[in-house]
Amino acid sequence: MINKSLVLTYLYLLIYITLSSGVILYNKWVLSPKYFNFPFPITLTMIHMGFSGAVAFFLIRVLKVVSPVKMTFRIYATCVIPISAFFASSLWFGNTAYLHISVAFIQMLKALMPVATFVVAVFCGTDKLRWDVFLNMVLVSVGVVISSYGEIHFNVIGTVYQVTGIFAEALRLVLTQVLLQKKGLTLNPITSLYYIAPCSFIFLFVPWYFLEKPGMEVSQIQFNFWIFFSNAVCALLLNFSIFLVIGRTGAVTVRVAGVLKDWILIALSTVVFPESTITGLNIIGYAVALCGVVLYNYLKVKEVRALQTPESIPDRITKEWKLEKKSSDLYTPDSSNDEDGSGSKASNSDFVMDEEAPLIPTSRLSHIGRTQQSSRNA
Repeated sequence: MINKSLVLTYLYLLIYITLSSGVILYNKWVLSPKYFNFPFPITLTMIHMGFSGAVAFFLIRVLKVVSPVKMTFRIYATCVIPISAFFASSLWFGNTAYLHISVAFIQMLKALMPVATFVVAVFCGTDKLRWDVFLNMVLVSVGVVISSYGEIHFNVIGTVYQVTGIFAEALRLVLTQVLLQKKGLTLNPITSLYYIAPCSFIFLFVPWYFLEKPGMEVSQIQFNFWIFFSNAVCALLLNFSIFLVIGRTGAVTVRVAGVLKDWILIALSTVVFPESTITGLNIIGYAVALCGVVLYNYLKVKEVRALQTPESIPDRITKEWKLEKKSSDLYTPDSSNDEDGSGSKASNSDFVMDEEAPLIPTSRLSHIGRTQQSSRNA
C-alpha cells in the first residue's frame, strides 16, 4: 500500500530541488553574454525584490492570507534595515558572479557557507570556538582550495564576488538570530518578504544608479516581459517551497536535499552550458569540502540533541506544538493576539541557505511530529 504522506513529502522535495536548480540556471542564462545577454545583475535582483514585495503586499493587505507582525519603527530601523542591507548585498554579489564563473564552480564555492557562518558567529559571540568544528572548517576550506586550483576557467573577480556574497549571507543569518529572534519576532516567508523585499530594493537602487544605469542607457537592451516575469515567479516560488519542505520534514532533511541538489546542479550545468568543464581536481576538492560540511551538520545535530531535556516524546511534541501555536503569525479571524509571537531561539545552523530566501527559520515542528500529536489527540 502506497503511503500518500510519504509520496507527498518526496513530491515537495522534488519541487524544492527543481525550483532551486531552476532559479540558478535561469539566472545564469539571463545574465550570461553568450545566451540572453542581460549583463545587469543588480537590475535582475531588483526585479525579483520588487515582484516579491508586491506579491507579499497583495497576500497580506488584500487577500489577508496572513496578518502582519507587530512591527515598531525601532525594530524596523535596528533589525530589518541592516538585515535587508546584507540580504541585498548577498544577492547582488552572488548574481554578479554568474557573469564571470561557471555555475558548477559557484556551487563548489558555496561549500564555504558553513565556514563563513561559523567565523561570523564566533566574532559576533553567538557561537563558541570549538576545535572539532574548527577542524571541519579547515577541511571544507582545503577542499574548496583544491577545487579552485583545478578550475580551468578560474576568474579572480568572479571568485571574489561569490565569496563576498557568501560572507554577506553569513552576516545576514547571524543578524537574523541576534536582532530578530532574540526580540521574539518570527517571520514566515510571506511576512519576511513583505518587510525585507522593499527595503532591499531601496538598498539596491543606490549601486544600480551608479553602476548599471549609465550602461543601460547606452547599450541596446533586449527586454522580454515574459522572461523576467517567469524568472521572478520562480524565485518567489522557491521561497514557498523551502517553507513547505521544512514544515513537512525538518531542517536536516532540507540540508540533505540541498547536498543532493548541488551535485545534480553541477552535473546539469555542464549539459545546459557546454562551455563549463569539470576537472578531476574539481570533483576531488568538492568531495573533500562536502565531507567537512556533512561532519559539521552531524556535530550541530548532535549538539542540539544533547541540549534537549530527557522528557518523553509525546510531552516534547505537545510542548513544541504549543510553542508553534504561540509563535505563529498565521491569520486567525477568531483571535487578535496572534501577532504578539514569541519565536524560539535557534542556532545559526538552523537556517536553510538558498537563493532568494531572506528569513526562513527552520525551528518548526516537523510534519511527523504534528502527525503523531494529532493521532494521539484522536
